[in-house]
Amino acid sequence: MDRFQELRTFVAVAETSGFARAASRLGCSPPAVTRLIASLEARLGVQLFNRTTRNVHLTDAGLRFAEGARAALAALDAAESEATGQSSVPSGHLTLTASVTMGRSLLPPIVTGFLRAHPRVAAKVLLLDRIVNLVEEGVDVALRIGNLPDSSLVSTKVGEVKRILVASPGYLAKRGAPREPEDLELHSIIAFTGLMPDREWRYGDGKRLRRVSLQPRLEINDAVSAIASAEQGDGVTICLSYMVADRIASGALVEVLPQLAPQPAPVQLVYPQSRLVAPKIRAFVDFATPRLRAAIGELSSTPAKASKSS
Repeated sequence: MDRFQELRTFVAVAETSGFARAASRLGCSPPAVTRLIASLEARLGVQLFNRTTRNVHLTDAGLRFAEGARAALAALDAAESEATGQSSVPSGHLTLTASVTMGRSLLPPIVTGFLRAHPRVAAKVLLLDRIVNLVEEGVDVALRIGNLPDSSLVSTKVGEVKRILVASPGYLAKRGAPREPEDLELHSIIAFTGLMPDREWRYGDGKRLRRVSLQPRLEINDAVSAIASAEQGDGVTICLSYMVADRIASGALVEVLPQLAPQPAPVQLVYPQSRLVAPKIRAFVDFATPRLRAAIGELSSTPAKASKSS
């Protein structure tokens, strides 16, 4: 039995959550996939998948095995490319991830441009508002905001963004602009939970990070909806600067308490550390880095309009 074929089949089932879908990807029959997985589980002596009538899902043992399986296949692919002299030619399937709003704003033209430049690469983009485990979920490159606690990832900084508070001019004219952080307690707060999970506004006073506890009138897990509500005059919301740069420039929204915004957070392209980095990953990072820096820089340089009390 070809163990690498077992691994490829296992990874295909794990990534597609189905034997038939894995068979379609691999170009074989569903019974052949079923036999290979059964043989692998028998040889290892553990159950790798929980089966239902519609899907299959990795067990805890399967999740642990998936990390090593993907690493082994990546190493094999890289070694074969080196041996055949194709190590510099990007090819294969590239999986990318980013948060929904940032990915929607920045990635489409960059990914399509990369695919035009590298016809042997196919790409899948996952826009998710959660931290993805790159190794376990088979993701090649992520676009992330914030510092990285995981030292096993390689990072390239492509810009920075900051958390800001915004409201509509009409709302501020009616309710008055906050002059101090504590004034926020008197305002209608629209909390985007992705940036205000503890119902707190965290700000800097030049010396240390401070916090103000708030009681939102509306909590929502979608940044676009929170910003739209603020633009309609419903209250003050929190967002990342790039999300509203155009609205601030047009005057539709006004930054509130800009002098107390936290320090900007880095935006980074990250990928798992490996002795042999796949050409498709290296090529994408090289292609995307200058374009992301330009796009994020353009957003960051958009003229801001602050409230008169700032």
